[in-house]
Formats: sequence, structure tokens, C-alpha cells
Amino acid sequence: GIKWMSSLEAKFEDAKDKKPTAEKLERLRREKINRFRNQHRINVQGTDLPDPIATFDQLQEEYKVHPKIIENIQAAGFHVPTPIQMQAIPVMLHGRELLASAPTGSGKTLAFCIPLLTHLKQPRNKGFRALIISPTRELASQTHRELVKLAEGTGFRIHMIHKAAEAAKKFGPKSSKKF
Repeated sequence: GIKWMSSLEAKFEDAKDKKPTAEKLERLRREKINRFRNQHRINVQGTDLPDPIATFDQLQEEYKVHPKIIENIQAAGFHVPTPIQMQAIPVMLHGRELLASAPTGSGKTLAFCIPLLTHLKQPRNKGFRALIISPTRELASQTHRELVKLAEGTGFRIHMIHKAAEAAKKFGPKSSKKF
């Protein structure tokens, strides 16, 4: 049959039919994230990946990163994360494994150090709690330098060990057994 209604009722019916469903909202969100990744040339593989971040402030809001770390990032002159940082930091903060590739100078060191300090939460007097192994002294020095700047004011003690004899002198002769 024919359904008779006023134009006001027709507008109400149309609005009722166009109510977004949870599935449609999720699809739109995924499309927006995929556009963001494409715009920043971020290629990812895997399932159930966390969304990339667009600002460092999101780290404090969404992941409860120590405010002093965020302050140190901004003091170092970093205002917007690089593409590797946008995706790698959330992945690591979710405790996921990561294999990342990016050019030299793209911010990989910061991308890996922020989650490291966040997972450690706060300093403790329990010896070495994290270990970063570098293939070269130059890279180890760079990582150490960046980590010292990043952890400034948080209480974390950052050390670089490149000779066993020096480590024994610095941390005591029993350090090799202890740690």
C-alpha cells in the first residue's frame, strides 16, 4: 500500500534511517587511519595494530607517559613525531613485537626509547632493568646520549658499558655474577 505522511515526518524517517551503526563508524575510523598512514608513508603488517599517534601529547593522554619525558622531548626540539615514531611507539607501548625499518635520522632511537622508559615506569634500586645492545660503539654512544636527554629529571640512571674491565671497576667486581 501507499504510506501517506507529512514532509516533516518524512524528514524524521530519513534521519532515523541514516543513524550510523557501530560497524559503519568503525569502518570510517579505519578509513581515516589508513588515509593518515598513507599520507605519512607508514606501511604496517599484522593484526589488531594500535592506531598511530599524531602528536607527542597523545602519549601522555592515551598511554600515561611520564610528563617529564614529554617535557624533555619538547625541550629537545621535537614537536611532531616522525612517521616511524607515529606507529612504532604505540605498537611498543601495547607490548607488541616490532621489526621496523626507516632511514638514518628518521627518529628510530627516540621511537624505541620512549616505550622503554614508559614500561620501566620509575627508577628502582634493582640493578640493570633494561639492556640495549648496539652493533657499533657509535650507535651505542648515540643511543646513550639520546636516552640521557630523554630521561633527564626522571631519576633513571643511564649507563653505557663497552668494556668488561671498565664495567667491573664501575659497578664492582661481583657485578658480572650479580647481573
